[in-house]
Amino acid sequence: MTNANWCVLIACILPMATVGLAKVASRGADSYNNKRPRDWVAGLTGWKSRANAAQLNGFEALPLFIAAVVLAQQGHADQASIDMLAISFIAVRLVYIAVYLANIHILRTLVWISGLGISIAILLLS
Repeated sequence: MTNANWCVLIACILPMATVGLAKVASRGADSYNNKRPRDWVAGLTGWKSRANAAQLNGFEALPLFIAAVVLAQQGHADQASIDMLAISFIAVRLVYIAVYLANIHILRTLVWISGLGISIAILLLS
């Protein structure tokens, strides 16, 4: 498996890991309710609510990133370039999650734009 393919797998896991932080951190009356998970999510506030929003954004970013990697590889683009950009995408997504949880909204938008740009750059390699 190429590094870019590993990055696709990591990108698929990151959203679930993000909301997992909120689940693990919930205690007492706020604890995760596996019987009614959507009700639990609806009641989240603060950074836990932002963790869920970051999860949703992670899922939204997946289609373009996955398609870009697949098309670039099928188009026989330089694998080292695909790998470097895919690793950059994962790094940017990690920063995005951190700034989202920290509620730094302007930086979050700039980081999101970077991630979108990386996906487009991978696509343009094809």
